[in-house]
Amino acid sequence: MLRSARLRTIIHWFRRDLRVSDNTSLHEAFTRSQTVIPFFCWDDAILRAPDVGAARVAFLLQSLESLARNLEALGHRLIVRRGAPHEQLALLAQEAKAEAVFANRDYEPYSRERDVRVQQALGAVGVQFQSFKDSVVWEEREVLTGTGGVYTVFTPYSKAWRLRARPEPRPRLAAAKSPLPATISSLPLPAASADLGHPLGHELFPAGEKAAKVALDAFVERKVFGYATGRDHPADDTGTSRLSPHLRFGTINVRTLLKRLGEARSRATSEDERRGCDIWESELIWREFYAQILVNHPHVAKGAFRPEYDRLEWSGREEWFQAWCAGMTGYPIVDAAMRCLNATGWMHNRLRMVVSMFLTKDLLISWQRGERYFMQRLVDGDLAANNGGWQWSAGTGTDAAPYFRIFNPTSQAEKFDADGRFVRRWIPELSGVPDDAVHEPWKNPLWLSRGRYPRPIVDHAVQRERCLAMYKAVRG
Repeated sequence: MLRSARLRTIIHWFRRDLRVSDNTSLHEAFTRSQTVIPFFCWDDAILRAPDVGAARVAFLLQSLESLARNLEALGHRLIVRRGAPHEQLALLAQEAKAEAVFANRDYEPYSRERDVRVQQALGAVGVQFQSFKDSVVWEEREVLTGTGGVYTVFTPYSKAWRLRARPEPRPRLAAAKSPLPATISSLPLPAASADLGHPLGHELFPAGEKAAKVALDAFVERKVFGYATGRDHPADDTGTSRLSPHLRFGTINVRTLLKRLGEARSRATSEDERRGCDIWESELIWREFYAQILVNHPHVAKGAFRPEYDRLEWSGREEWFQAWCAGMTGYPIVDAAMRCLNATGWMHNRLRMVVSMFLTKDLLISWQRGERYFMQRLVDGDLAANNGGWQWSAGTGTDAAPYFRIFNPTSQAEKFDADGRFVRRWIPELSGVPDDAVHEPWKNPLWLSRGRYPRPIVDHAVQRERCLAMYKAVRG
């Protein structure tokens, strides 16, 4: 632990906290030093990872551009380097005569291993390293059972989580006390994600701290009050907050969200409006639940939470997986969701459950293949949340009795996209099919005569029985 005395120079290492407001490490670095050096490192190990995709790299780049402008407006300069973080930080610390490096904690396995290397490299040159809790409200062992154990079921975890007081947001970064020497060099930010090896073929979510604030304002001022029902309807673009990419890269902090949510709940005028606020809070708690599962049970990054399910004998065909990826399974709600993902880097949460359950329990293909595909495509791809969601759908995760939960894709579509607006938006081949047949076009003579959209590649009723037998086999 660092001494309380003020230091001359501290490097703040930006990772998943690309903002100047409500940033724990940045605030601590500024208040404890005469000079703070804002630093970002392009880590080739991450850029070249097989589960990193263009949407996230592009969002990261645009968020960095926004961060650099915000820092400059306050008299700070973002220093950018590329290479192994432990090497680049040790070099910069020596170059700037920094006494410490501060950073906000990251809980993914690679990040934890990287931070050990950073601490060792900095220690070798006499520089201290300190990390802070920031991306979550409560860390891996701060919300425990009555016997001191880790929660593995969401409902009791969420109840215990809610009993704790909410921390207040940290102050916004103030103006620089002294300018950085011009001799400290920095790489220019790339012009596009293609320059980092990840060309983006579609438009991107608005990125950066300002965009996060705009999205939050729009949601908590009005939309949150209808969240209880609106969140389940993918055709309604106003039903969800669309803040997950901003949480993923830290262009906004969960403390800020909770403070604004509390203010919104105080304005609620009905039980339905209060319920909307409560359910959105539950979604934020789910995010923390999966984060603490990943840290306390790191095996989930490579296999099932319940190890017996690693013995599942997935029998699906490769051509089925390719049809799922392309949005050509013959089930309109599944295909519309996948086409939306491929075209935008985004998928509505209800549809994430539908398509993941379809892949695992209709097509009988391993959840890990779907998990990897999502990480390659999603702009908000987060290891803990993505892994937790896929294992929930596959029935291999933390849920109490999950394996027999099998969504019927047609029933889901009829319930949550009744008039087919979302399906028609992404499947133009079905534009002429009437509402009462849009989710089962294979039963409609008009569709049969056109033949432009594929027939279902599997029979849901048949596959359901095969799925149940597959899971029962490993349960003994």
